[in-house]
Amino acid sequence: MIILKNAKLITMDEKQEREFTGDVVIDGTKIVEVGRGLSRDGAEEIDLTGYTVTPGIIDAHCHIGMFEDGMGVEGDDGNEMSDPSTPEMRAIDAINPFDRCFVEAMEGGVTTCVTGPGSANVVGGAFAAIKTHGRDVEDMLLRYPVGMKAAFGENPKRVYQSRKSIFTRMQTAAILRKTLTKAIEYEKKLKNAGDDASKLPERDLAMEAMLPVIRRELPLKIHAHRADDILTALRIAKEFNLRITLDHCTEGYLITDLLKEGIKETGAGVIIGPLLSDRSKIELRNLTFKAAKTLYDNGIEFAMMTDHPVIPEQYLPICAGLAAREGLPEHEALRSITINAARITGLDDRIGSIEKGKDADIAVFNGDPLQTLTRCVMTIINGKICHNEL
Repeated sequence: MIILKNAKLITMDEKQEREFTGDVVIDGTKIVEVGRGLSRDGAEEIDLTGYTVTPGIIDAHCHIGMFEDGMGVEGDDGNEMSDPSTPEMRAIDAINPFDRCFVEAMEGGVTTCVTGPGSANVVGGAFAAIKTHGRDVEDMLLRYPVGMKAAFGENPKRVYQSRKSIFTRMQTAAILRKTLTKAIEYEKKLKNAGDDASKLPERDLAMEAMLPVIRRELPLKIHAHRADDILTALRIAKEFNLRITLDHCTEGYLITDLLKEGIKETGAGVIIGPLLSDRSKIELRNLTFKAAKTLYDNGIEFAMMTDHPVIPEQYLPICAGLAAREGLPEHEALRSITINAARITGLDDRIGSIEKGKDADIAVFNGDPLQTLTRCVMTIINGKICHNEL
């Protein structure tokens, strides 16, 4: 048992004060109590007077372990560009837990990454939520699957135009509709077969992967930068009664009224970023750190992402800090990489706040987590001190 004592706590627990000096009791892999003046017989006490303690940082969308650091094509396992619709792809079969970026992320206070296929394909495969410390993928796994990747915009067109299968956004949307429709028909055949094995359709791994999507058990994690692509994503979500997240949502701040209406109708989550990058393609021409404040001012909850390796994981708090510099309230900036990220990815039952019963994933900073001069001096994942500079 460990007790973190006398820290400045930013718990993100809405039942607690926003910030207070207090203690956190950790037993095994879980947080068992948060408060003031706490003690337990035989517990290891760590005095954190003068330090700031937050929930472990969460990246709601990245590709860590899929595009390995410093490897080039040998470590490029994020896009299966053999077919524009590959829902049967599984991130867990490509994540390399020995990618050194996991250590860098963990040392930066990032404890959970939602990682998976890139955006070359219209349907790319299943994402996984993993911790940044562990011996192998199974050891690191928090939840799988956590979302099914889909993509609109420039990327599928660029990849498949030379292969004469996608030339327009119309075809991208049509391929997604065909995949969803095929999954619906596959489910009907399964139901019609009942207990009669002779009537079962031939097993289709791609369609099996899509069944949780059409049943609203799993969200489509839709890559969409441009305003019209965002609206197409919402249109298809309404058409097929899907759960979705709008990942990147770069121009969402330009259509806040339409975006709010779409969220109201579909329950879509918003994940913005990467913001600390160049405008490498036309659909990023309206990229700005001011987007976060505009979304907040219009009552739109969002998480922030790195899209690692576009932005290295450990700089996620810096991205949140730069959004705060552009007017986003600091507490909301921190929420976007903790509790908001957990809620939008469906992981808030386990992570995102420091409260009783949740995973003991905690980051300890020697100053304001959103400032560039601040260091993460301790990282705790599943109750284990994985990084310690104290």
